[in-house]
Amino acid sequence: MQAGGSRELEARNYLEKHRIMELLNYLTSALLFFRPEKPREYLISVLERLRIAKITGVAFPFFMDHSNIVSMFEMMDTSNKGTISFVQYKEGLKTLGLLNEDEVLKDDGHAITLEKFRAEVNKRTEEIWSAF
Repeated sequence: MQAGGSRELEARNYLEKHRIMELLNYLTSALLFFRPEKPREYLISVLERLRIAKITGVAFPFFMDHSNIVSMFEMMDTSNKGTISFVQYKEGLKTLGLLNEDEVLKDDGHAITLEKFRAEVNKRTEEIWSAF
């Protein structure tokens, strides 16, 4: 039984080291958000753009452009106050595959603005892509 546990630990360490689960979560979120007609081809093109960005040093592909982020924020801001709650903020990041289940965010007690949400989405996206 110990050999199986060792193999499982090796697999878990490999996935964490290479941030594979984060990549898969992000790709899955992008698929569900954009719902391309040909999902396999879409995923291949995303990974190809990522590979090219890594080789050439150009900016990593952002799938959530400004208009997508604004749309998502507006869906969460049902009262049109220009802010969302901390809970909505966390759920939005989770929906996009940008927040791990075990990750703890600190609530500073302030409402989340579009600018803060956009900056966090872009920052976390870049962190994920830069790992590959």
